[in-house]
Amino acid sequence: MSRIGKQPIVVPPKVKVTVAGQKVSVEGPKGKLDLELNRRTSLKLEEGKIVVSRDGDDAQAKAMHGLSRALVNNMVKGVSEGFVKRLGIQGVGFKAAVQGKHVNLSLGYSHPLLYPIPDQIKVTVEENTKLTIEGPDKQVVGKVASEIRAFYPPEPYKGKGVRYSDEKVIRKEGKTVQ
Repeated sequence: MSRIGKQPIVVPPKVKVTVAGQKVSVEGPKGKLDLELNRRTSLKLEEGKIVVSRDGDDAQAKAMHGLSRALVNNMVKGVSEGFVKRLGIQGVGFKAAVQGKHVNLSLGYSHPLLYPIPDQIKVTVEENTKLTIEGPDKQVVGKVASEIRAFYPPEPYKGKGVRYSDEKVIRKEGKTVQ
């Protein structure tokens, strides 16, 4: 049995879970998320806990068991607490600002970069260089953070670019004149 899949998911009091066949809906204070479960797995609500089960013992069923449990757990955690990614911008003249439903990034290019903010995602900018991305869906929060970082990943010589707040950039030594 999957070590992850067999663990029950505790549902907080503010979260409402509904199961209709293979479709799972989770609603809480941070938002509402839906998921279509894999056909090899099923879900049961038991006294404030969610139990995920599978229909076989082959490798694919075991993999889908753990995956489905992790996805539902992320949904429950997302609508109750939310997920956060932090980015930092380093470089002279590099800055960011939120303008309506877009993030305006000035990263040394000849033009500003406008990144559209998806629904249910909240982006805040502090000190023009610190971005905070928040939302209930872990996948979307990570995707937004990685797409913003991809505009100008940190380079190893001067350290300029967009990086995660906990990311360490290994610096290289430049060429020396002989």
